[in-house]
Amino acid sequence: MDRYKKIKDKIKGKYELLPRNHKKVADYFLDNFDRIPFLNVQDISRNTGISGASIVRFARRVGFDGFSELRDAIAEIFQNQMNSDGFFTLFDKHKAEEDLLTEVANLDIQNINNTLNMVERKTFDKIISSMSNANRVFTAGLGISYLLAEILAYQLTQVGIDSSVLKHTHTTFHEQVLFMNKKDILIVLSFPPYSKETIELAKYANQKDIETFAITNRPASPVTFHTKANLIVKSENMLYTNSFAAISVLINAIATACALKKKLRAKEILEESEKIMINQNQIISED
Repeated sequence: MDRYKKIKDKIKGKYELLPRNHKKVADYFLDNFDRIPFLNVQDISRNTGISGASIVRFARRVGFDGFSELRDAIAEIFQNQMNSDGFFTLFDKHKAEEDLLTEVANLDIQNINNTLNMVERKTFDKIISSMSNANRVFTAGLGISYLLAEILAYQLTQVGIDSSVLKHTHTTFHEQVLFMNKKDILIVLSFPPYSKETIELAKYANQKDIETFAITNRPASPVTFHTKANLIVKSENMLYTNSFAAISVLINAIATACALKKKLRAKEILEESEKIMINQNQIISED
């Protein structure tokens, strides 16, 4: 996973300095990392519309002797991943070729597997540590990302993290950042179609020295250039929308990890919340 991050960081570190055609190649590499070992220069040229010579020059710009060295480095990482046991198994397509439910489930399982591959554990642990030590955690997003931000804030609150979602009410996102301090954390969720306002929010918070992280679907999605660290989640769907399966797994993992960081605090909050609900006759006690 360290080598995986090292290669991605090489590409992202040079991204802003790349010419436009090389940025297109960089996007393709970052979005199709595990496919690269099976492609040659001609394949990538056809898929990107960029000449083979430009692809070779791109590889050199990001720190490799050429395309072959870059592809071989990625292939070695891919081989190590294939030898690991951290994968779910797909359903047998031959048993249900016309079963839409199985096809959707298979795609979501692929999303979860790819997410397990792409989430860097050191980055995940770092974000959890920052959240656990933060004064407050704010989440933000627009459209479908707002719903996900609200779920994340709810989950965090349930395990003892002082968390709330930024809302479009009488104040803008930027105005709400003014009430944050350097002990607070902002987590932005950004999935296609990317919201310009969410990206500008991350940029502004970063300028205000608010520690900002992103949950998004691509290593080079627009928001990633304005955040301290990112968790990449695959959200491929058969429709023109995002699948929530892998995103839900990640949100649950974040809340669980935060709870384990401060077990006593999480237990106290859960017990107190249950007492409040019982006292207000909103739930029935199991006693």
